[in-house]
Amino acid sequence: MFMFKKLFSRLFFPVPLSLELLLIGIFLLWCTRRQRLGKVLVTFSAALLMLLSSKAVSDALLRPLETRYPPLPVFGAGLAAPAVNYIVVLGGGIVRDPNVPVSNHVTPDQMLRLIEALRLHREIPGAKLILSEGWIHVTAMTDVAEALGVAADDIVQLPPSRDTGDEARHIAEMVGRRPFILVTSASHMPRAIAYCHKQGLQPIAAPTDYLAPRGESAPDDVFPDGYKLFKSQTAFYEYLGLGWQALGR
Repeated sequence: MFMFKKLFSRLFFPVPLSLELLLIGIFLLWCTRRQRLGKVLVTFSAALLMLLSSKAVSDALLRPLETRYPPLPVFGAGLAAPAVNYIVVLGGGIVRDPNVPVSNHVTPDQMLRLIEALRLHREIPGAKLILSEGWIHVTAMTDVAEALGVAADDIVQLPPSRDTGDEARHIAEMVGRRPFILVTSASHMPRAIAYCHKQGLQPIAAPTDYLAPRGESAPDDVFPDGYKLFKSQTAFYEYLGLGWQALGR
């Protein structure tokens, strides 16, 4: 079921979906008499790819996810830190190449999650970092955290997890009913919080890795590009995950 979910969801990502519609349209144009439908599908697939590669559409897809939970503030100056013993960082991508520096052993989104966790760890003395390394037991995040100055005694690794639901179950076994800070990408936070609540956990959201922050417009914003398409893909991934989650999976 896990592999089916992973493979099936990819068929609905922006690029595969656009190409599927384009290929069906080309087939209809060249191999059948359904010329009008073929033209509609070819035109629609091109328009879909262009729209999903735009800033306006990709940001509009992401912001409902990214604004669900506000970021945790910088503590101090009269603002007390929450009384927690654990800061949990959910897993992301890893780079298994010994020829690159340790800072490249995690993907950019995972690095941002780790940096936010380190900020909170510095501001909340005594809190332990619980790191999820994904579904293969590796130490990429642990290595980066230690390289950035975190003591090995302050780091705890979750068991290997295939997905966010697995991570929530492992967190429940380790943390129990005690409140903890949950660090993950802002777009992923709604799904992660829902899985934690399903396990009866008490997470305090600390989102990071914002892909659609509000700011001044730039001339390049009007042009479609691969990064904006990546943002749309991230949104598609999370909405598909939320849909799967709603089915009780």
